[in-house]
Amino acid sequence: MAVIRSRGNKNTELKLVMILRSARITGWQRHQPLPGRPDFVFRRERVAVFVDGCFWHGCPPHCRMPHTRTHYWGPKIATNTARNLVTNRALRAQGWRIVRIWEHSLRHRGRIRARLIAALASCRGTD
Repeated sequence: MAVIRSRGNKNTELKLVMILRSARITGWQRHQPLPGRPDFVFRRERVAVFVDGCFWHGCPPHCRMPHTRTHYWGPKIATNTARNLVTNRALRAQGWRIVRIWEHSLRHRGRIRARLIAALASCRGTD
């Protein structure tokens, strides 16, 4: 588990970069100093995008708990999930809109693209 990178993960963040570029969605920045450290930020629209790994964030259908050290992993995943809720509340309190994308849903490029375009359009006040 130590080899899994928190930044530049090809299965999550870099895959979303490819989706954003192919859809010609611009205006995003990475590694911005906001609560929860969103993976992508659209400052003008005040949209924060998180790409959540299925294991680390406890995706109900895809998170498979290890059979060893269950006393550690159960609370660890639960803490991550609780932290996501606290982060969402903090960002919303500051006027941000949050988009959370599961790692497994990145294979549905069209859905992700449509979801991001809709989130950005609603913040821009256009369709």
